[in-house]
Order: sequence, then C-alpha cells, then structure tokens
Amino acid sequence: MIKLTKTIQALNSGSCKKVAKEEIQNIEPDLLPLQQGLSLSSYVSNMPFSTVILNIKEENNSLNIKTGIFYTGIIAGCSCSDDPSPTDEQNEYCELQFSIDKDTADTEVKILEC
Repeated sequence: MIKLTKTIQALNSGSCKKVAKEEIQNIEPDLLPLQQGLSLSSYVSNMPFSTVILNIKEENNSLNIKTGIFYTGIIAGCSCSDDPSPTDEQNEYCELQFSIDKDTADTEVKILEC
C-alpha cells in the first residue's frame, strides 16, 4: 500500500505541492499503473520518472492529486541471438490520480489519461 504521509502533513502549508511531487517521485514505479499507460512501447523501463502536479483538490476525507507522469517505455526486439534491432526507448506520458485518505495517508492510484 502506498502512503503519502508527508503530503498529508504538509496539507495546510505552502509547500504541499512541492512535498507531494517529491513524495510521488520516490514511489517505486512498479507500484504505479504505468504499464497500462503505455502508448508507444511495450514495457516500462527502469529509468526514473518525472511528475508534474496538475491539480490538488481537498475533499471531506481525502486529498485528490491529479498528476502528469513522464516516463520511458521500451520497444524490445524478439531477443533472438541474430536479432539486429537494439532495445529502443520511447518517452511516454500518462495522468494519474492519487486519492489520499487524510486520516491514514493510505493512497489509491488510478490512471486517468494517456
């Protein structure tokens, strides 16, 4: 389970957006639905991703953060010994929404757009 505790702690400060960006960028990529957001490649690479905070909305019991995620996907060859095509990387983009419970910092992530 993802917990964005620092973001909740920074909620009423001027640094909430900055803290959210830093905390999201430190999430293990395997915990995010990046594979579902691929449009130009086959697999998510292990390269770091970049986050842009698009919108932060405070609800009764949750904080919803809409983000743009820039990451890299891989177009892989057939992996045959005589395959001349190198592994090719493509830039990818998708939008994710992080819904953070204000009491527990438990965070749900869903993909919005690619």
